[in-house]
Amino acid sequence: VQLDESGGGLVQAGGSLRLSCAASGSIFSINTMGWYRQAPGKQRELVATITNTGGTRYADSVKGRFTISRDNAKNTVYLQMSSLKPEDTAVYYCYYSDYVRFDFWGQGTQVTVSS
Repeated sequence: VQLDESGGGLVQAGGSLRLSCAASGSIFSINTMGWYRQAPGKQRELVATITNTGGTRYADSVKGRFTISRDNAKNTVYLQMSSLKPEDTAVYYCYYSDYVRFDFWGQGTQVTVSS
């Protein structure tokens, strides 16, 4: 499985960004996709995930500000980020799991929020 991320960049605090991640290769119909992030000097942490049936999970720190969605026909997951804060600055990694094989990760996309 290959994960192709896009949409990162530099934005001012209070602004918005939309991340996209397209999965290709051997995709199983039952899967979970999502986003994790890692800030400098910190561990990688969950941002949001979504199952193939639309079940979602969010980190408390992003609830009400970020929305995860997916297009199953395109094997693509999106993360709409609003009201961004400087503490959201991190490398954001796309994630795919089908509960059978090892988890798959994208290469990461940088999100920088200036104050």
